[in-house]
Amino acid sequence: MTFEDLKLIPPILKALKDVDYIIPTDIQASAIPLALGREDVIGSAQTGTGKTAAFAIPILQHLANETEHGKGKRSIQALVVTPTRELAIQIAESFTEYGKYTHLRNTVIFGGVSQNAQTTALRNGVDILVATPGRLLDLMNQGYITLDHIKYFVLDEADRMLDMGFIHDIKKIIAKLPKQRQSLFFSATMPQSIVELSRQILKNPKKVAVSPVSSTAETIQQYLYTTNKANKNDLLLHILQDPEMDQVLLFSRTKHGADKIVRNLHKKRIEAAAIHGNKSQNQRQKALNDFKDGKKRVLVATDIAARGIDIDKLRHVINYDIPNEPETYVHRIGRCGRAGEEGISISICEPEENAFITDIEKLTRQKIEVITDHPFPQTDRPMNAAEKKEMEKEKQRRKQEFFANRNNNNGRHTQGFRRKKR
Repeated sequence: MTFEDLKLIPPILKALKDVDYIIPTDIQASAIPLALGREDVIGSAQTGTGKTAAFAIPILQHLANETEHGKGKRSIQALVVTPTRELAIQIAESFTEYGKYTHLRNTVIFGGVSQNAQTTALRNGVDILVATPGRLLDLMNQGYITLDHIKYFVLDEADRMLDMGFIHDIKKIIAKLPKQRQSLFFSATMPQSIVELSRQILKNPKKVAVSPVSSTAETIQQYLYTTNKANKNDLLLHILQDPEMDQVLLFSRTKHGADKIVRNLHKKRIEAAAIHGNKSQNQRQKALNDFKDGKKRVLVATDIAARGIDIDKLRHVINYDIPNEPETYVHRIGRCGRAGEEGISISICEPEENAFITDIEKLTRQKIEVITDHPFPQTDRPMNAAEKKEMEKEKQRRKQEFFANRNNNNGRHTQGFRRKKR
């Protein structure tokens, strides 16, 4: 099957040829005909399988066929809600790419930046709006956005939306949508909470399930390096000696850890940047653009910030920290080896993470190839229950000591300031 077999209109086919889209992915081949037939769709597919095109192409075709634009103001007819800024930007770029030979306009709104440019675009009129929940509700409350004319509604990355606590925002948005609309609902996983939410959004939906989260793309080679916690950074530098690893997406468990990794890489003159929730939107976008443009060799990301990172032909993903949820591992490595391209995943595992690897292999039903030929082998053993308990007590003691010292220092500074005033 090709995209021409899907009965797409010439302007969209021309745009798809410009980006060398010839054969649809499984999720696209299954969902696009249903969406073109105006069915509500609930789609389950892991990251990197082409979900955005699966809903963007039918919406563009419907609106291109239905909408005649004269001098009157455009009203928002399609709404896509997604959890993160990065993903919202990527989706809007895809609408622009696929719809560039139509007369349709789209814009993207998200928090963390000034709303002025966004409200200007809205005043000028748009057909398709891509939004994160918080900024959407904010601009609705200010009167810049009305959902009265929505014909097509998409909820993307629904599982991550719930993980990030957006459920109440989503319900507020749904309450403002017209009853008569087509709804498309996409999620990488389908826990019961997602199924219940889908029942509130969809009417007699057609289900499409492709590449369940327990599977990894066959095009991705997976490797495991075991080491001690103290040697992780040294092992990372050893791995990065490979000159072919010129563009690497690296995952850290925490925001603080991501920043520390970047500092350590900079000491070795390796260009790197971090992307996480404590960075401003401008900082995050600059880091992503620099990485795409080859100005940064390594992009260090946390899991939530990484949703929406879509980089053509990205070959290398490194798990600096092994995730404790095996599904997260599948999502992470799915950032490489996209759309049939080859990818390489490398995981650096310390003793306390050995059990996480076992869970990952159980979920994916495949063994990860272990690389033993490196200078930093794992010699420590995992802590037992008593040792873990003692370590937690020590961490709490140090934390209390830190805050006690900080409070004492603040008190001394305040007293000194008062004496100076006298």
